[in-house]
Amino acid sequence: MSEIDVVVQEVGPRDGLQNVERTMPTDAKMEWIGAVCEAGVPQVQVGSFVPPRLIPQLADTGEIVRRTREGWPDVALSVLIPNLKGAELALPTGPDQVAFVLSASAAHNERNVRRPVDESLADFARIVALRNELDPGRRVKVSGGIATAFGCTMQGAVPEAEVLRLAETLAEAGADRIGIADTVGYANPGQVRRVFTDVRAAIGPDIALGAHFHDTRGLGLANVLAALEAGVRQFDGGMGGLGGCPYAPGATGNIVTEDLVFMLESMGLRTGIDLERLVAARRIMEAHLPGEPTHGTFVKAGAPKGFVPASRAA
Repeated sequence: MSEIDVVVQEVGPRDGLQNVERTMPTDAKMEWIGAVCEAGVPQVQVGSFVPPRLIPQLADTGEIVRRTREGWPDVALSVLIPNLKGAELALPTGPDQVAFVLSASAAHNERNVRRPVDESLADFARIVALRNELDPGRRVKVSGGIATAFGCTMQGAVPEAEVLRLAETLAEAGADRIGIADTVGYANPGQVRRVFTDVRAAIGPDIALGAHFHDTRGLGLANVLAALEAGVRQFDGGMGGLGGCPYAPGATGNIVTEDLVFMLESMGLRTGIDLERLVAARRIMEAHLPGEPTHGTFVKAGAPKGFVPASRAA
């Protein structure tokens, strides 16, 4: 794999599948995830450790982690966890990263994980302590995710000061990475540039900083550009734009991974991802989710004549 300038994480197997009614069989998931790995995607969020009664589509996450690790040991595997119990279930399966999530919106946090924000912060500290008890040779990264950081369908505006407070608290608790999410697609580029610049100044240079955008109002890639200008080099994408938020009815899903990769590669930023293979992986996903709406423009228009991705340039 060539050197990478920007890390693209595919979150469709988690954020995408949890929002579709159909449950994709485990073997079908593996066919899709395997194709994503073969395309050169460096990190994949393969599932979530939440009660199966709440999200039955992800009940096989432990097996997915195991099988993906066996088949593609060089791909970084991430799983989402909502609480300490999720961490206790996730850590023994061997992911490279556990992604904890809380919301900057108090109303969204109560609805999403059924607790006040400060209780979620306390739980995050317990998760870091649990991770620290592991053998240092298999140290798992802990990511602290801040959802609804740019607005919330229930609360409305979210104070940027609260986002900064949460980021600083997560950093002080021992986060290896902090991810900031526009969960319901409220963000605009000016706001994104300002928030990420302020968060980076607050947490310092040593903690990785990632962005998760939804394309609800068509500003997803514009927000990526603003985050790039603020120094962010880790982005989530959902193949075909799968995903969304159950508390934002009618909202579209994640920014489209294929469009994201094309934009970055055309800007001269290496992702290490083969666009042709990425589109082939999308076709596999679509075949296993017949009738599910998908989005994206690169898959329709293709590459411009003479286009050479940065990852293939000499």
